[in-house]
Amino acid sequence: MPNKELADFAVKHALELGATFAEARWEREVSNGFSLKNGVPQLAGFEDVEGIGIRLFYHGGVEQVSTDYMDKKHVSELVEKGVRNANASAKMVKEPVLLSQEEAHKKSYEVKEKRKIANVDVDEKFEVLSDVEKAVKGSGLPVISRYLSLGDSVNEKYFVSSDGARISSVIPRVYFSYIITLENAGQTRQRHFQLEQVGGYERLGEWKVEERIVDEGKALLKVLKEGVAAPEGPVDVVCAPEVVGIASHESVGHPYEADRIMGREAAQAGESFLTQDDIGMRIGSEAVTVVDDPTLEGSAGYYLYDDEGVQARRKMLMTNGVVTEFLHNRETAYRMGMNSNGGARAMDYESEAIVRMSNTFLLPGDYKDEELFEGVKKGVYIKSFMEWNIDDKRMNQKYVSSEAYLVENGKITKPVKRAVLETTTKDFWSSIDAVGKTPEYFTGNCGKGEPMQGVPVWMGGPGARLKSMRLGV
Repeated sequence: MPNKELADFAVKHALELGATFAEARWEREVSNGFSLKNGVPQLAGFEDVEGIGIRLFYHGGVEQVSTDYMDKKHVSELVEKGVRNANASAKMVKEPVLLSQEEAHKKSYEVKEKRKIANVDVDEKFEVLSDVEKAVKGSGLPVISRYLSLGDSVNEKYFVSSDGARISSVIPRVYFSYIITLENAGQTRQRHFQLEQVGGYERLGEWKVEERIVDEGKALLKVLKEGVAAPEGPVDVVCAPEVVGIASHESVGHPYEADRIMGREAAQAGESFLTQDDIGMRIGSEAVTVVDDPTLEGSAGYYLYDDEGVQARRKMLMTNGVVTEFLHNRETAYRMGMNSNGGARAMDYESEAIVRMSNTFLLPGDYKDEELFEGVKKGVYIKSFMEWNIDDKRMNQKYVSSEAYLVENGKITKPVKRAVLETTTKDFWSSIDAVGKTPEYFTGNCGKGEPMQGVPVWMGGPGARLKSMRLGV
C-alpha cells in the first residue's frame, strides 16, 4: 500500500473501531546539513525521515500515536491500540477534549524552487561555506572564532481527517547560520545570526552572506574599539527591525497563544499576562499593529494550511494598540467558543500539533527611516541584540544591544558598547510614537511544548521610536 494511502487507511480503520474523530499526518523530510568550524569541515548530516502521526478521539478521550514503520498490519495494530487508550482516557478525563467545527478543505500546494535543492551537489555546498570563510579571513578583521552552517530540506506532507479534509504540500527550505567572535584589546564580542526561507538555492544569492557577515564584523569591531557608555536616565530609543522583531515574537506572539493563556504551558514554557477576557484591552499605542501571518511568501514560517487542515490566514493580534485576537488550534478555539485561525503546527510527524506562531511582526507605519531620528535630542539607536530575557508571563523583559549608537540632535553618532533596554510589554508598545515604512524579517527557531518542539519562524517589522525609555546596566 502506498504510504499516503496508509494515512487514509488509519483514519478509516479508527472510525470502524468506534473513534468519534480521527486524523493522520504522513510526512517525509529529506534534509542535509554542512558546517565549517574555523575552516575545518565538521560532521555533515544527511537524513531521510518518513512516518505517520495519528490522533484519535473517543468520546472526549484523545490519544496520539506515531510510527515510521510503513506497513498496513503495523498501522492497523497501532490504531487499535490508540483507540483502546483513547477509550480508557475518556473514562478518566474531567473535561472532554473537543474540537471546533471547521470547513474540510481538499487542497494541494507546493513551493516552487528556481534552483532545485536536488540539483546542488555536496561539493558546491561546501564551496559556498568555503567562500564565506575566505571572505571573513580576507577581511582583516580580528575574528578569533568562526562557525558556519549551511543546510536544506524538502518536506512532503499529507493530512487527512475523518471530517473530510485532504491537504497535500511540498515545502523546500534553505538556511544559513553563522557565529563569529571578534577580539580587540582583550575584549570580545560575538554575533550569532540565522537566515532561512522556503524555496531553493536561489535564496543564497538574495542573502549576500559574504557581504553581510563582513559588514557585521566591521560594526562589531567599531563597537569594541570606539564604543562609549549608554546615556543614563530616560531617553528616546529607536529600535531597528531586528529588535522590534524579537519583541513582537516574545512579548506579543507567545502571550497570545491560547493554550498558554489557558494554562497548558505553565509548567513548560510559561504563562501569559493575558486572560480570556482581555480581548479589547489596550496595551500599545495607536501606532502599533502586530500580526502573525503564515501566508507570507518565502518566509521561514510559511504554510497555507495548518497541521489540523485549517486554512491559514493573517491573525490580527494587536490592532492600533488593542488586543484583537489570540492564536488558536481547534481545541483552544472550541474552548473559547470560536473557530480556529489556523495556528496548529507540529515539528514532525510524531509530534502533536499545538498552538504556534509562524511569522510575527509589526506592520509598517508612515515614517521614513531617517524620520525616526528627527526630534531625538539625546537617545540610543539599537540596531541588533546579543541577549534578551523575558519572564514567564511575558511581561518584564530586557534587550541587550550587539550593535548600538548614540543619537544626538537627530543624528546617529558614536557607537555604544552596551545598551540595555529594560521595560515591560505594556511600556514597550505604549511608548512607540513612530513606526517606519520599511519592514525586515529575521529567522528564529521557536521552541515550545513537552517534549520540546522547534519550528522555524520569522519575526520583524520596520524600525520604531520609543519615547522616554529607561536604560539599564
